[in-house]
Amino acid sequence: QVQLVESGGGLVQTGGSLRLSCAASARTFSSYSMGWFRQAPGKERDFVAAISWSVRSADYADSVKGRFTISRDNAKNTVYLQMNSLKPGDTAVYYCAAARSSSWLHVSAFYEHWGQGTQVTVSS
Repeated sequence: QVQLVESGGGLVQTGGSLRLSCAASARTFSSYSMGWFRQAPGKERDFVAAISWSVRSADYADSVKGRFTISRDNAKNTVYLQMNSLKPGDTAVYYCAAARSSSWLHVSAFYEHWGQGTQVTVSS
């Protein structure tokens, strides 16, 4: 069983930055691809970014390209999401997820493990 714990959320003004962290319990963390998803009130959970277990590829939603960066530190069992130039539309609960797959990482169904989420609120 993989446990994921997100941190780093909070309230920030438009144009500000936040860095989310997701700590994983798995000793095999390096074998998992990791993703970030977000869910705004009344909306579906949407893909934000993902990084393969091999770190050979990263993928982003069009809405965050150029503003968000996903990275991972396998020595620390942690994946990060650096969020810059934040907008009110980025307000959501952000979830970290782990997948054995290295494909279809923009699809939530391919992730086996999920964190509890961390709230990000961007004020205008």
